[in-house]
Amino acid sequence: MSKFWSPAIRSLVPYTPGEQPKVLNLIKLNTNENPYPPAPGVTDVIREFDTSRLRLYPDPDASILKQGLAEYHNIDKSQVFVGNGSDEVLALAFMAFFRHGTPLLMPETTYSFYEVYCDLFNIDADKIPLNANFEINLDDYTSENTGIIFANPNAPTGIAITLDEIETLLKRNTETLVLVDEAYVDFGANSAIALINQYPNLLVSHTFSKSRSLAGMRVGCAFGHPDLIAGLERVKNSFNSYPLDMLAIASATESLKDETYFQTTCRRIQSTREQVSNELNNLGFNVLPSAANFIFASHPNYDAKELMQYLRDKNILVRHFTRAGIDQFLRITIGTDAEMSELITALKTHIH
Repeated sequence: MSKFWSPAIRSLVPYTPGEQPKVLNLIKLNTNENPYPPAPGVTDVIREFDTSRLRLYPDPDASILKQGLAEYHNIDKSQVFVGNGSDEVLALAFMAFFRHGTPLLMPETTYSFYEVYCDLFNIDADKIPLNANFEINLDDYTSENTGIIFANPNAPTGIAITLDEIETLLKRNTETLVLVDEAYVDFGANSAIALINQYPNLLVSHTFSKSRSLAGMRVGCAFGHPDLIAGLERVKNSFNSYPLDMLAIASATESLKDETYFQTTCRRIQSTREQVSNELNNLGFNVLPSAANFIFASHPNYDAKELMQYLRDKNILVRHFTRAGIDQFLRITIGTDAEMSELITALKTHIH
């Protein structure tokens, strides 16, 4: 710990991303990456990109991408914000909307970056437990707040909330922002973007990292009332006016054009997820109902950390969390059918 660190930094506990090993021939099911490549048109865009343009700054407004997103979701461009991955979009939202003095309401078990941002930006949070079925119960989110945030589907459980439940919350909680983080929504849940014209305090965040297979490009976005987008732009332009590079803007814009490819890959992942869930159930696992590109599973007779290490010894990476209440679960990303077959085969040789 350096003496030059500011006091606020000394107590921070940074977010811990999933392992990104340098070892070859591993089956990587630990970071919720898409097992399939981006839409073919993205390859063409990158191959044909005029690299002489890289001497110039990118469009600070990413206008082409914003217009593409607006047309895709049938909304106005003024309702669209883009940033360097959804993590940056979320960070800007925390700065813009959640520092009013009262606590932020969020699930106790959810995407762990929320807690990191609270510490970083000095935001008090009330963490609300999941119910006995590991579900978010929005009826519990009734206390005075500076805002409400939750992931839908939730992470790491994968369980989704209905739009009716979200709308009931929005009708009740009208004076502070409700942020719905939809990083995994394309794998089986319904997007709250359909509600943004009715509720001016609703902000919905998306990412191109999961369903669009562009994790390496770092593209995120948010949708909401123009006043909310203006708030995000104000913070962004006080922090980093050029968050997206030219290749990221071009690649993300192109990925929106191939709806057939997008739907096909999402359906493949959903189909594989259901098949693997059934096989894990047959092996005695408790598999939570997932609407994401991963499953969350525990086994009553086997320690999760030991199972994780066993699979790692077999060159298969899955994610284990040490947080109380979920420390006997493994989060398993949905890979290709061949990768998931190797996972099941490895587990069958170990579980009796």
